Amino acid sequence: MTHSYDADLNLFINGSWRTGEGRDEHAVVNPATGAAIAGLPLATPADLEEALAASAQGFAIWSKTDVEARGAILRKAAGLIRDRAEHIATLLTTEQGKPLVEARGEVASSAALFDYYAEEAKRAYGRVLVRPTGQRSMVIKQPVGPTATFTPWNFPVYLMAKKLSAALAAGCSVIAKPPEETPGCTSALMRCVIDAGVPANVAQLVYGVPDMVSRHLIASPIIRKISFTGSIPVGKHLMRLAADGAKRITMELGGHAPVLIFDDCDLDKTLDMVVPQKFRNAGQVCVSPTRFYVQQGVYDRFVAGFAERTHKVSVGDGFNPDTNMGPLANARRPDAIEALVEDAKTKGARVLAGGARGNKGYFYQPTVLADVPLEANVMSNEPFGPLALIRPFGSFDEAIEQANRLPYGLAAFAFTENGRQANQLGDALESGMVGINTFAISVPDAPFGGVKESGFGSEGGPEGLDSYLVTKAIHQA
Repeated sequence: MTHSYDADLNLFINGSWRTGEGRDEHAVVNPATGAAIAGLPLATPADLEEALAASAQGFAIWSKTDVEARGAILRKAAGLIRDRAEHIATLLTTEQGKPLVEARGEVASSAALFDYYAEEAKRAYGRVLVRPTGQRSMVIKQPVGPTATFTPWNFPVYLMAKKLSAALAAGCSVIAKPPEETPGCTSALMRCVIDAGVPANVAQLVYGVPDMVSRHLIASPIIRKISFTGSIPVGKHLMRLAADGAKRITMELGGHAPVLIFDDCDLDKTLDMVVPQKFRNAGQVCVSPTRFYVQQGVYDRFVAGFAERTHKVSVGDGFNPDTNMGPLANARRPDAIEALVEDAKTKGARVLAGGARGNKGYFYQPTVLADVPLEANVMSNEPFGPLALIRPFGSFDEAIEQANRLPYGLAAFAFTENGRQANQLGDALESGMVGINTFAISVPDAPFGGVKESGFGSEGGPEGLDSYLVTKAIHQA
């Protein structure tokens, strides 16, 4: 199926949209075909210097803007995102590959974030401390300052919106660096923000060579806060850069989510939930359920049911209404998945579904591996693809030990009908987020973030707003 690629691929710096004008270009590729569809201009160091100077000026204005006025603009942005949803979703599917229905959902969730923070900004409360008569001590919250945000290609619209909405609500100016793979949909999101009335030097958009852009922005004394979503190695690299300026950082890094399936669960209902969730966005989700630990009493039935449902997953172009799973997002991913599958097979895993790549584009079949040994590389390294890894367990303690054995702790899931066991799971799982009988863990009013090497700090909820605020104590005698 073909759709026209109607995208304006520009940088937005200091109030103007910048086109090529002699800049280097990045080839934008349709992952369903592997064909280049456009050229994206990349920011130069001079562009970044101009953006930094503008961001400093924008912060001076925006931080003093009344919170009701900021909220009104954010609500208008939410409305524009909804008005332009089909256009943004079409660009997203073209560039990233996910089914159009998933792209529409991502855009709708992005609008909801702007609505939430339009209201939450009013609740950045401080407090007054108890002091003797005639004395006052107050604690107030103020915006941290100009912010640089870095977001990945798996949910390019939503993750950019999550950072933009909270930072703007707090009163910060923002230089956003989305992924070069998906510039059309992220540019369209920024147009909604600017058209809603955010001052031109308050929100800016740059694309470029990632290492150059991150080093340049983070090194600037103008930038006071960095927010990054992406891989653990890149996150650690950015932390080192931020350390030189003692910059405030939020890091939402990778995971390798365990799913504990207990023998008292509603098995068919559980399978009907976990299989579509596993292959959502072709498994390219930081909280994708991946390591399935299944109690021995239901292991064989779970494995058979999982494989049966996986065979029915329709793979194809995201614009085909019958498609359940699109391609992987770039040429690197099929090679990486193939290597992990071959390693697991060599070490004894059984392939019950999939296990092969497609003939064109960046497709890889939905794949189910059973009896995966712990020695397999994929059991310790996040696959970030359409791989389900299944192993049996006996006791509760064994399941917890396996779930917590890795240095990651972004999300964990469990399925049980035992209320006491559910309470124990919530306490015992080493993870920033736990879903028990649900995968609905990413919502505007709840914090989203990990522990251990999966990062620190939260996005979403009041905690997401607080990450863009600093605390000041004022004492008066």
